[in-house]
Amino acid sequence: MLIKTFGSAVQGVHAYTITVEVSVSAGTKYFMVGLPDNAVKESEQRIESALKQYGYKIPRQKIVINLAPADIRKEGSSYDLTIAMGILAASGQISDSKVSQYMIMGELSLDGSLRPIKGVLPIAIQARKEGFKGFILPAQNAQEAAIVNNLEVIGVNNILEAIEFLDGAREIEPLVINTRELFGNTADQYAADFSDVQGQENIKRALEIAAAGGHNLIMIGPPGAGKTMLAKRLPSILPPLSMHEALETTKIHSVAGKLGEAASLMTTRPYRSPHHTISDVALVGGGGVPQPGEISLSHNGVLFLDELPEFKRTVLEVMRQPLEERRVTISRAKTTIDFPANFMLVASMNPCPCGYYNHPEKECVCGPGVVQRYLNKVSGPLLDRIDLHVEVTPVTFDEMTATRKAEDSASVRERVMQAREVQTERFKDMPQIHSNAMMPSQMVKEVCQINEAGRALLKTAMERLGLSARAYDRILKVSRTIADLAGSDEIKIEHLAEAIQYRSLDREGWAG
Repeated sequence: MLIKTFGSAVQGVHAYTITVEVSVSAGTKYFMVGLPDNAVKESEQRIESALKQYGYKIPRQKIVINLAPADIRKEGSSYDLTIAMGILAASGQISDSKVSQYMIMGELSLDGSLRPIKGVLPIAIQARKEGFKGFILPAQNAQEAAIVNNLEVIGVNNILEAIEFLDGAREIEPLVINTRELFGNTADQYAADFSDVQGQENIKRALEIAAAGGHNLIMIGPPGAGKTMLAKRLPSILPPLSMHEALETTKIHSVAGKLGEAASLMTTRPYRSPHHTISDVALVGGGGVPQPGEISLSHNGVLFLDELPEFKRTVLEVMRQPLEERRVTISRAKTTIDFPANFMLVASMNPCPCGYYNHPEKECVCGPGVVQRYLNKVSGPLLDRIDLHVEVTPVTFDEMTATRKAEDSASVRERVMQAREVQTERFKDMPQIHSNAMMPSQMVKEVCQINEAGRALLKTAMERLGLSARAYDRILKVSRTIADLAGSDEIKIEHLAEAIQYRSLDREGWAG
């Protein structure tokens, strides 16, 4: 008897339906074909042990299992439940009337219980798209799959529950989640808040500008000045995730297996802070089975690189293209996979190896030329993609002990959202551009027009401060954002003057 059950393979952030064809006929051998890896081949032992626990068995006949399409490599242990249900239906141990109506996925333990699997959200989206009635999967993953409406999500704890459900002996209520309600209740709940930071008003202002225009930012300052503390609070002032962004972000974390058990929709912007020993592949993505890297996990959120010069040069260089294109393309001999990577880069660094160059009180002990050599670890082309350079000075004792309550994240977010609304209106005919930072060079001339006085100021600044030519576009984009925050249609001279201040590292001889 030939039976078809259905599972799914995930490539990148998309799922592809896999048909598991099971044929039971006269003979004694067990064959599995269709490009399975070792984990899939080993399913026979897991299935046999799990079925034995509940009085079922793999028949001692010729069993051929084909995983189609045969040219896609099948990886991992999540096909155990799919294959087991196919064998039981093909050998007449359970009814075959319902098995083809459901997408079935899950990894089996030897005692018959089910373990959670990766990539549930893209699989559920594909199951609904292809018209399946429902999705049978481990109970730990049910919350995640239930984000997708118009699909029955049947969470099971062990193989017996799945068998009895498909055989009609047990009723299992599909899990239903009101996604809109969940999204509304948990959006923007961040543990860290801007009101925790005393002083540092100029840095908070720079972060507000970065959030309003989607600009990348670097903070330079001595250890203990509050760079990491400020960066952690940046997601709390970014505009709330839209439903589309939340689904896109959840999908990436689902594929990477980073959602955790009983997790569902991600409703806050991701914040990723990898250690400086990270490899190129871990940052950008890749591997034998291409997986999203840190820059894709921070899609729609913030990627914070602490101690930027300590990162390997090659790691920083591979980030240049994703910063421009806002996606990562991973090419293999047989396939090319795209991962989205639209993130805000926030970096921090000490001004020198000892950390006290330009410090108001402590003396720098670095030798001549050491400071410049340290700054040169960060390449010009990477700095070129960072719009705001901010110098962070230590907080004074008076500021630290002040009783005055600092402004909270909600108030700052209000201003950021108003500025973003202006930009949404500005770029409404260009679906690829969402913020000022994404403007291409030709558009900067059109959108960021300045008057004669502004032109004269910019010319003087470039000559006096020794600003590089690449700083020109960046200054105009940032000044456009500052004008948006101020509710001004045109870029005024004070907006330009503030933007010029945020180019510290472009000044010739900044490091003496």
